[in-house]
Amino acid sequence: MPDATQFLGAMAAGDPKAVEEFLPLVYEQLRRLAAHKMANEVPGQTLQPTALVHEAWLRLSQQSRSEWKNREQFFAVAAEVMRRILVDRARRRRAQKHGGDLERVDLDAVDLPFAGSDDLVLQVHEALERLAAEDPEKAQVVKLRFFVGLENAEVATLLGVSEKTVQRHWAFAKAWLTRAMQEDT
Repeated sequence: MPDATQFLGAMAAGDPKAVEEFLPLVYEQLRRLAAHKMANEVPGQTLQPTALVHEAWLRLSQQSRSEWKNREQFFAVAAEVMRRILVDRARRRRAQKHGGDLERVDLDAVDLPFAGSDDLVLQVHEALERLAAEDPEKAQVVKLRFFVGLENAEVATLLGVSEKTVQRHWAFAKAWLTRAMQEDT
């Protein structure tokens, strides 16, 4: 079985079979390298070492293979590619247009306040009227989910849209109404 350096030479020469045979040869080492890079990441990271290896392999496969003269150089380039992927992810997470320092909230855990008081009923009604003026379909989803108590599938059938659309409308409307009601108080 040829070693990695021989595969790199064949790959630089344009042998497509060498590319297919090379990844299994170095996959476990790339995975260990990825796991080492991920060890320094913050807890709760959604990117797993396997996904990092796959993303790195995609980027590596698009590069010129002539720069990979030997196994060590290949792994040095692979480590740099993985570092760049992690830096790019960190920048995206921190970017203001992606939420910046805002905290992610699970919208299914957010319940619209409805204690039954007259003031609260009027506040929900007024906010819902404003939502209806902006987006009648989302307001209709709220009425059917919140006031009628229908499930997403039932609302989807009734409105003639997909269940996924109802889920998106419901999530948006809950957030919109919560913010609108907080602004009113």
